[in-house]
Amino acid sequence: MTHLALLCVRNEGAFLLEWLAHHRAVGFNNFVVFSNDCDDGTDEILDRLAAMGWLTHVRNDGPYDKGGIQFTALKAAAKLPDLQQAEWILPLDVDEFVNIHTGNHTLPALHAALPDATAITLTWRLFGNAGQVRFADAPVTETFSRCAPTRMFWPWRAAMFKTLYRNDGTYRKPGVHRPRDPDKAKLDAARWFDGAGRPLTEMFKTRRIFSDYGQDNYALVQLNHYPLGAMESYVLKADRGRAVHSDDLLGLDYWVERNFNTDIDDTVNTLAPVRDAHLAELKSDLELGRLHDAAVAWRRQRFDALMLQEPFRALMGRLMMTAPSQPLPLKAAQFLVRHATLARDQSEN
Repeated sequence: MTHLALLCVRNEGAFLLEWLAHHRAVGFNNFVVFSNDCDDGTDEILDRLAAMGWLTHVRNDGPYDKGGIQFTALKAAAKLPDLQQAEWILPLDVDEFVNIHTGNHTLPALHAALPDATAITLTWRLFGNAGQVRFADAPVTETFSRCAPTRMFWPWRAAMFKTLYRNDGTYRKPGVHRPRDPDKAKLDAARWFDGAGRPLTEMFKTRRIFSDYGQDNYALVQLNHYPLGAMESYVLKADRGRAVHSDDLLGLDYWVERNFNTDIDDTVNTLAPVRDAHLAELKSDLELGRLHDAAVAWRRQRFDALMLQEPFRALMGRLMMTAPSQPLPLKAAQFLVRHATLARDQSEN
C-alpha cells in the first residue's frame, strides 16, 4: 500500500529530519510538505530533500484564503497528483509522531489489525515539557517521555485525533483533523475505527474531531503529540505563530492545557534503530547536514534575540515559574463538561 503523510511547516528545520526518518520507519513512503515564509532555511532543506527523492515540496507563501495558512495548503494539496494517487492519507504536524502498538509497529501491522477500516482515528497523547528549559539538538521522542495518562476527562483537546483514511473516493479533500467533502453515496459503506480497534458511530463519518473522554484510545495506535517541547522552543513557537488559528497568540493557556507529565511512555522508540538508520542516511548528505546545522544555529540565535524583548522574556519567565498541569478527576471534569453542554444547547436554541 502507498501511505502519504501531509505536512505544513514554518521555521522547523531543526526537527524535520527526525520527523521524516521516524515516519519512514513507520511505513510512510510518500510525503507532501508545504512550507510558508521560512527564516531558518526549512524551505531549503525541503528543496534538498525533494531533489533526493524523499518528498514533494510546495511553497505556501501566500496569499492565504480566509481559512488561514494550513487550510490554504490543504485546499491546494487536494489537487496534487501525489494525493490523488495515494491509497492512504494522513495530515500531520511536525510535533506529531505516529506510534503503533500492534505487530511490528508499522502501518501494514495496523491494517492487518483493522482490515475493513475506511478511516482510523489516531488520538493525541499529550507529552509535557518535563522541566526541559533549553532546546537541544536531540530526538524529540527521546527527550520527552513524560505524558498524560491513558484516560483523560478534561480538557477536550486531550482527546482530539488526526485521521488516517483510505483514499477511495469516500472523502475528496484532506482536513486538519478529519477528511472533508464526503461522497454521500459512499458514506454508508465507510467504516471508522478508533485507535483501540472499536467501531465508531455514524457521527464520526461527518463531524467528530475528538474521541470520547475517560477511555483508553491507544491499544492499537496513538499519536504522540509534543506541542510544547523545551521552554526555549515554546517561546520560538509563540514567535512563529499558529498555522490554524494564526491570530491567536500562544501563552500560558495553551501551555497549561497540554503540559501533562504524570506518566512515562517511551514506546515510540521501539522503531528507533530503523529511524536512526534513515536519519544517518539523511545526515550523510553533506548539503542536508549543513542545512540542518544552520537551522539549529538559527533557533539559538533567534531565541537570544527574542529574550531582549519584554513580551517573550516575560513568557519565558512565566513558563519557568509554572508547575506541571495535573489531570482533573472525573467529578471535577464532569462539572466543566456539564456547563459546556449547557452552553452548546443554549447556542443551538
